[in-house]
Amino acid sequence: MDPAPQVSYSPYDYAIHEDPYPTYHRLREEAPLYRNTDLGFWAISRHADVAGAFRDHERYSSGNGVSLDPSAWGPYAHKTMSFLALDPPTHTRMRTLVSKGFTPRRVRELEESILALTRRHLGPALDKGEFDAIGDFAGKLPMDVISQMMGVPEADRDEVRRLADLVVHREEGLNDVPPAGMDASLTLVGYYQDMVAARKARPSADLTSALLAAEADGDRLDEREIIAFLFLMVVAGNETTTKLLANSLYWGWHHREQLAKPLTDQARVGDWVEETLRYDTSSQMLARTVAKDTELYGNTVPAGDRILLLIGSANRDPRVFPDPDVYDLDPDTSQLISFGGGRHFCLGANLARLEAQIALTEFARQVKTYEIDAAAAVRVHSVNVRGFATLPIQVIRK
Repeated sequence: MDPAPQVSYSPYDYAIHEDPYPTYHRLREEAPLYRNTDLGFWAISRHADVAGAFRDHERYSSGNGVSLDPSAWGPYAHKTMSFLALDPPTHTRMRTLVSKGFTPRRVRELEESILALTRRHLGPALDKGEFDAIGDFAGKLPMDVISQMMGVPEADRDEVRRLADLVVHREEGLNDVPPAGMDASLTLVGYYQDMVAARKARPSADLTSALLAAEADGDRLDEREIIAFLFLMVVAGNETTTKLLANSLYWGWHHREQLAKPLTDQARVGDWVEETLRYDTSSQMLARTVAKDTELYGNTVPAGDRILLLIGSANRDPRVFPDPDVYDLDPDTSQLISFGGGRHFCLGANLARLEAQIALTEFARQVKTYEIDAAAAVRVHSVNVRGFATLPIQVIRK
């Protein structure tokens, strides 16, 4: 029998995009297993359940993708979502090969270029005094880092970012990827198809060439698999890091006593990043397919049904985090699950953390204080990602 809570939740709801946390609180307490019959999904919201589902790929399958959108759901989801939409053993094979190119060493070697790119964008923005934290800084840096890794020319990066924004945007009342997003997806896939063909003919030192050369026991990635991974990188990796940077600025501004810690001691920037990841994570939820009948909270979730893992709610679960609705840089955040877990732990987690650490350290080094025009800020409308499309900021430099 379906549970019938009074609380209502839809990841398409613009009110949820503005502030999902009161709803998450009610879900955890009143409906830890929630059923939305209209949209055809279940949802789990407590930390133990979400963390457990990430580790249990045999019960919670990624084979139909990780998004609720009808056009992104199904057995072909891996064509755009790469190994995010695969289970072992195909997931293991794909991730092993991708890891040959996307190595920890390659990420570490980006440190100097991330700092240079940070200064390239942040310097002119700070010189203006007033700027859009997204358009002038947080939206440009992650795209430049990923594009530099891939080998995307500088002249193409603004357009690639514009297309990626269209892919994740959701229109109010439309429970799927809008036509503009579908067109943008096709354009991006075509762009990376051309780029892969060019690197195949003339390899270089970039990630695209490394993926073409990656080999394990005689096995290699084919061109379609590489294109899917590049698409995943620019949509998932770029968007989530952009939102992390802006969310850090926004919540720091909202909590001045906490912001004072990294602004006066740059060694605390890592705590600023981690608490933002816990308190208001970029990636709010991921979908799974229930692979076998599963008993949860006195109900049977049938095999084949969709279930949402509410990461944003799990990170605010008081069963794990004392005073979870308080933004505080001091408590332990090691149990956050913003990057997933198990076999699907985010491959780009180290890169996202490195970018945020470098960018916000440079910001803290140069900025004495700042103000945000919250009334003029505009949120992104996305089923998976939470953050800002526009964030006006005014700074006073040190």
